[in-house]
Amino acid sequence: MKNVRLIITLVALLSASHAFGQPRPTAPVEFQRLSDRLFQITGGRGAHGGVYIGDNGVLVIDAKMDEESVRQVTAGIAKLTDKPTRYLVSTHSDGDHIAGNRYFSKATTFVAHENCRRDFFRPGRDGGPSPWSTPELAPFVPSVTFRNKMDLYLGSKKVELWHFGVGHTTGDTVVYFPEERIAFLGDQIFLTRAQLIHAHKGGNSFEHVKTLSRMLVTIEAERFCSGHSDITDRAGVKRHIEQMKERQATVRALVEEGKSLEETQQQFDESQRRLTGTIYEEISAERDR
Repeated sequence: MKNVRLIITLVALLSASHAFGQPRPTAPVEFQRLSDRLFQITGGRGAHGGVYIGDNGVLVIDAKMDEESVRQVTAGIAKLTDKPTRYLVSTHSDGDHIAGNRYFSKATTFVAHENCRRDFFRPGRDGGPSPWSTPELAPFVPSVTFRNKMDLYLGSKKVELWHFGVGHTTGDTVVYFPEERIAFLGDQIFLTRAQLIHAHKGGNSFEHVKTLSRMLVTIEAERFCSGHSDITDRAGVKRHIEQMKERQATVRALVEEGKSLEETQQQFDESQRRLTGTIYEEISAERDR
């Protein structure tokens, strides 16, 4: 009985500490093996990422958010190989994907779409200057960019970087591994929550649908890794596209009925209202042109 009381007391104390603002522990960084060379990185602070071990070096996809998470990533890589990290590819410019850049070696080559590099220097939501404009962080901003497609070689192993168009932002990169038929999408797909479209970074939900559709007919990927969802297949991407189209059609019908933004959003679950608002604004802007 005393043990039961002790357990209840500990649970109560832990619950109280969270209620008063104590941070919950972050899950440790883990490496999920996808092939002999390719791993998805989960846990830590920040979005899911990846690591690929080539013949003569390592490529990392996205950088987590803080020093401890990056330390766990680099320690995990060291357990897999003694090859140096040659490239870090940013799938886009959100902080949970790029804030950890600063904790990688300056010898790393940072790579991104040209619009993603531009977004590194975008002012903050408060209008303040970007920290990436400071000399201290300059070495960790992408120094190599591309427009439509670029191939990186790690010895004989090729990694394809693709930009299929506007979607989550204007600078999203698909990192494709043709031998494995696996692609990393960043935040270009959410499966268990509403899709995020960053209009302030030029994102657009209708272009998002076109971009994912273009991706499916261009690359032969069979599995897709993303920043905040489990790995999915081609059917999962197609379902996401159809769900987006259905939501857009519903919003369009409400706009044509003369419904206000607030009235339209009330037709959806609260978790969908941000995306619904974005779609509503896109349709309204289209009608005003």
